Amino acid sequence: MGDKLKIMYTEEETNKRIRELGEQISRDYGDREITIICILKGASFFACELAKRIDNPVNMEFMRCSSYGNETQSSGEVRIVLDLDNPIKGKDVLVVEDIIDTGRTMKTLVGTLKNRGANSVKVCTLLDKPERRVVDIKADYTGFVIPDKFVVGYGLDYAQRHRNLPYIAEVEV
Repeated sequence: MGDKLKIMYTEEETNKRIRELGEQISRDYGDREITIICILKGASFFACELAKRIDNPVNMEFMRCSSYGNETQSSGEVRIVLDLDNPIKGKDVLVVEDIIDTGRTMKTLVGTLKNRGANSVKVCTLLDKPERRVVDIKADYTGFVIPDKFVVGYGLDYAQRHRNLPYIAEVEV
């Protein structure tokens, strides 16, 4: 448990940015109801904090995806491990993710949700690592753009540790 961490964004900076995202999303959606789809496990902290800062009526749904299986390298094939409880046909969907790096998972999810008849599908990510992108996908709402560093906190983990940190930190090797 002796991981060396360097704070990248403090709790105050993170909370301020989430508040700004909530205000922007509220303005953009007008008075429309939003179905937030939280991508487990990492986005759970961010999705809950974001939902509290959105003025619109909000429904929460959860999905869990995997592209790793039992491997340490992504297979490139995205599987839905936990699917939605309710249909999204005709709904305005906001997919909430902790981090987008290669973009494979998000591209697959957006396509799947559109195919299921969502009225609209937008993406909100706490962190974006564009240097790692291998597919063409861009978030509609981004908390912070970060360099290609391994980060933890605010839902992001290292071997299931550090999710509960109230800030975002780089794991120093």
